[in-house]
Amino acid sequence: MVDKTQSTFAQVFHHYKSLLLSMTSVLVVLLVWYIITALELIPALFLPTPQAVWQKFLEVSNQGFMKATLWQHLAESISRVFLALIAAIVIGVPLGLWMGLNKWVRAVFDPLVELLRPVPPLAYLPLLVIWFGIGETTKVLLIFFSILTPIIISSTHGVLSHQLNRERAALSLGATRSQVIRHVILPTALPHILTGIRIGLGVGWSTLVAAELVAADRGIGFMVQSAAQFLITDTVILGIIVIAVVAVSFEFFLRWIQQQLSPWYGQQM
Repeated sequence: MVDKTQSTFAQVFHHYKSLLLSMTSVLVVLLVWYIITALELIPALFLPTPQAVWQKFLEVSNQGFMKATLWQHLAESISRVFLALIAAIVIGVPLGLWMGLNKWVRAVFDPLVELLRPVPPLAYLPLLVIWFGIGETTKVLLIFFSILTPIIISSTHGVLSHQLNRERAALSLGATRSQVIRHVILPTALPHILTGIRIGLGVGWSTLVAAELVAADRGIGFMVQSAAQFLITDTVILGIIVIAVVAVSFEFFLRWIQQQLSPWYGQQM
């Protein structure tokens, strides 16, 4: 009982120690930023003070920037990313599972996926503009293509990584093929699928700024680009911070989802 209590205490201490170190690293960056601006080592035009960025945050949140508040810009960006993410999951996960389960399907689609994987999402932009114009379809498709490939590859790898001895054991006990897929293969593939979604969402969110350069009138990327054109540096830095905070929030949320749906992943068997 004492050993178990000590082990639990050690785990809690290790968790909070890691959290403290993470918070310290962020605070150090903020402190360095404050010192540089306080000593006026860099002109305020190029690096405004943290106080100025905070005041800009309050101003943009309440009064808005380019005919929309910060929250309206953010909502527009998140809606584009999530629409592209849902489409990528609906198409990418079944295709990846199919490729993992059938070698002939994998032989057909794997070269196409590998050809698309190294192509930067921005390379699609001129072609998408020619095909679909400068509306919302182009923006969502650009983000969609950046998310799709990681999901397909991770889903395929998840199926291929399952242990054959477990599959044989299930079949020897009378399990049908559908039961093997449901109870053996899918639980093994699920953590990899979620990892692919995490990677894809990160790439898609980083592609967002480029997507919103195409005739957008709202969006966090549009806000940053518009502020940069007028040398409103505090708004640019505010936008970058918001993009980073939202991306980290997405990552932590997906990690929590992964822990809830596949708590066995990463544990010693």
